[in-house]
Amino acid sequence: MFALTFLGTSASVPSAERNHPALLVEAAGQRMLVDCGEGTQRQLLRSGAGFRRLDRVLLTHAHLDHVLGIPGLFSTLGLRRSADAMTIHGGPGTLDIVIRMLAGLWGAGRAPIPVEFAALSEGQVIDAGDFTITCFPVRHRHTDSFGFVFQSPARRHLLSERLSALGVPDGPIRGGLAAGRAIVIGDRTIDPEDVLGPPSGGKRLVVIGDTETTEGLAQHVADADLLVIEATFLDRDASIARDYGHLTAAEAASFAAASNVKQLVLTHMSGRYEDEEVLAEAARIFPNSRIAADFDHIAI
Repeated sequence: MFALTFLGTSASVPSAERNHPALLVEAAGQRMLVDCGEGTQRQLLRSGAGFRRLDRVLLTHAHLDHVLGIPGLFSTLGLRRSADAMTIHGGPGTLDIVIRMLAGLWGAGRAPIPVEFAALSEGQVIDAGDFTITCFPVRHRHTDSFGFVFQSPARRHLLSERLSALGVPDGPIRGGLAAGRAIVIGDRTIDPEDVLGPPSGGKRLVVIGDTETTEGLAQHVADADLLVIEATFLDRDASIARDYGHLTAAEAASFAAASNVKQLVLTHMSGRYEDEEVLAEAARIFPNSRIAADFDHIAI
């Protein structure tokens, strides 16, 4: 399962209701941020999530509304001794900007907590066992931008009726079958294939930050349980969206529909529109759409 807490859902200019972009993703006991806009540390406190076990930041790109919260967060983590170390993942250009920002505050190679910088290239970011994270390039105003796919594996579960029919007792012997090992009962060998059902339960979460187009992204998004993507403009302002390198709500919804996504969550909201306008435009094309608000919590 993946649990999402939206810490900031505004576009470039924050509002009284919406902070700069940041998303907390929790999976298998691990907690990580996607982007870290200004004020993220306060949003972590206000959401009740706090700073515990937070040791990874995935950056979609280096525009300041997505990274300016890093120095403040690191200062607090250092003062509270809440994190032993932090890994920041980003494109090479993104990391260069973050490294120079931190060096300007504390000196080269110094920060309130130990930091590892991991440059992104298309493919696997981490394999945590219970889930993986991969990344893919996204086009946004000449930045080295990336989207992220969080994937939990499908698992095969034991079929209780088959176990009973074959006389397999409760206990460790069933655990062996679940782990893929054949067992022997009396003069019979029971193979895992005899008692395991089809794969089920794998979840796929895709998070895309700012993007000027969805072209070339379908293969990464196809069949996602949940897609989080920007919708900064409405279709009536499509020409402005092109100028600033962003999507319209209609484009995001059309992309979700074409990619067979189960649920669409729109973020990076502009103060020029009411949420109801944005949602109406998206829902006409993809009914299972919603607008993210700060502190929304979604689990898949």
